[in-house]
Amino acid sequence: MEIGYARVSRGDSQDIDPQLRALRDAGCDPIYQEEASGGRADRPELARAIGALRPGDVFVVWKLDRLSRSLRDLLFTLEAITAAGAGFRSVTEAIDTTTAPGRLMTQMLGAFAEFERAMIRERTMNGLAHARKAGRHLGRRPSLTGQQRAEIIAKAESGQGSPAQLASLFRVSRSTVQRVLRAHRERASGATPLPAKRA
Repeated sequence: MEIGYARVSRGDSQDIDPQLRALRDAGCDPIYQEEASGGRADRPELARAIGALRPGDVFVVWKLDRLSRSLRDLLFTLEAITAAGAGFRSVTEAIDTTTAPGRLMTQMLGAFAEFERAMIRERTMNGLAHARKAGRHLGRRPSLTGQQRAEIIAKAESGQGSPAQLASLFRVSRSTVQRVLRAHRERASGATPLPAKRA
């Protein structure tokens, strides 16, 4: 059974009829059609089309970009089609996973996707290393500046507010205020502060 899928972007002036004609000429019946961006994860007609697949069926699209706009999403969709025991065919690009060359093309796409992921990881690690060398803080930004912590301590010691009131005043959690005050008391007493989350 040849199951077709046609898509145009929402609000796009593109006509879906050429896709439908090409899919009918390819022997598709039924044909699921959708108006949605290719980058959207929630495409109900695509989900219905894949859900209708049975072993031995072939999922057919007019062009690869009708199925997805990213290589990662394309491979994810192809995996779902393969898991259903079905093949995949793109009419325009002449890609057909029911043939040996088509299966080779899918494997090559997967290799390129893995290479892309490795490059992204490498760029991320290099960026982190450069940031550390430059002395930049890589974690979450402190919710309070040094001046604000000093103001909290001064107000608390002068009785100008409880931890809950100070938390509301500085728009942080009560536990953040309590950590600031606890660290201040430990420094004042000469005790070694326990490791604490950044305020």
